[in-house]
Amino acid sequence: MSAKKITVIGDGGWGTTLAMILHQKGYNVTVWGVFPDYIDTMKSKRENIKFLPGVKIPETIVLTSELSAAVREAEILILAAPSQHMREVAGRMKGLNLGGKLFVSVSKGVENHSLMRMSQVIRDVLGKVNIGVLSGPTISYEVARGLPTTVVAASEEEKTANEIQDLFMTENFRIYTNTDVIGVELGGSLKNVIAIAAGISDGMGFGVNTKSGLLVRGIVEIARLGAAMGAKQETFYGISGLGDLVTTCVSAHGRNRWFGEEIGKGKKPGEVLKSTEMVVEGAGTAESCHELQRKYNVEMPIAEEIYAIIYQGKDPKAAVRDLMTRKRKSENDN
Repeated sequence: MSAKKITVIGDGGWGTTLAMILHQKGYNVTVWGVFPDYIDTMKSKRENIKFLPGVKIPETIVLTSELSAAVREAEILILAAPSQHMREVAGRMKGLNLGGKLFVSVSKGVENHSLMRMSQVIRDVLGKVNIGVLSGPTISYEVARGLPTTVVAASEEEKTANEIQDLFMTENFRIYTNTDVIGVELGGSLKNVIAIAAGISDGMGFGVNTKSGLLVRGIVEIARLGAAMGAKQETFYGISGLGDLVTTCVSAHGRNRWFGEEIGKGKKPGEVLKSTEMVVEGAGTAESCHELQRKYNVEMPIAEEIYAIIYQGKDPKAAVRDLMTRKRKSENDN
C-alpha cells in the first residue's frame, strides 16, 4: 500500500513541525506557503529560518507555493494558517476538488466579528467537510526536537478523532481523543488571552503568586464561557485547556506571554505587534473574547482587562488595581 499523501497548509513553525512528524511516520508530505520567495528560501536552506530556526527540513518534504496541486494530490489537509487569516486561506481552496479529504485544523483562535472557531470558519467557507481538530500544549521548538508532548485530537465523530490520533501518534507525541470540539477549540484559543496577562505580570516584575492566581482564575473564566457556549467543563481542566494554558504562560518561547511581558515593561501593544513577524494570536482573540463574554453575559474580569489594555489604552497598573479591588466574593461563585 502506498503512503498517504498529506499537505500542510501554512509554513509557520507549527505547520513545519507537524510536517516533520508526519514525514517521520512515512507519509508523503507537502508544505504550502503563500509567499513564493519565502518558500524558495526554505527550499534552498532546508530550514524555516523565521519560525523554526535550527531545525533541518528533510529533502523529501515538498515545499511549494502552488496551492491547487498541493491540495489536489492530498488525501489529508492540515490547516495551520493563523486564525485571523484562516477564512482567506480556506477561500483559496474553494472550487478545488475536496471530496473525500480529511481536514485537520491545528490553528488556535476565534475569528473576529463572526466569533467562529476555526473548524466553523473552515466549514463556513468550504461546506460540510470531514474535519477534526488537533490542540494542546505545543511549543514548536520542543516538539520539533522530539521532546515528549501530549495533545488532543477532537471531532464530533469519534471515528474521525481516532483517525487523527493514529495519523500523528508517535513515541514522543502522544494523542488523546475527545468529542468536545467546542471545549478543545475554546481552551486552545482563549488561553492566549490569559497568557498575555501572565506576561504582563512578568514584565511588571510580579512574582509566582501573581501568576498562579492569574492561571487559576483565568481557567475559571474560560470554563465559565465555555459552559455557556455548550462545552463540557471537564475539557477545560485537561490537556487542551489547563495543560495548554500552563505551557503558554511559563514557556520562554510563548509568543503571547512575550507580548504581554513587553507591555508590562512599558511598551505600547501596537508597537510590540509591529516589532515582530510572529503571529500573536491572543491579541486578536482578546477582541473576540470581549464580544463573546458580552454575547453570553459571562463575567470574565481578567480577559476584559486585557482587552482594555490592548484596545482601549488602559494602563496595566490600573488594570491590576481594578482586578485586585473588585467586589469580594466566594471562590465558588459562578
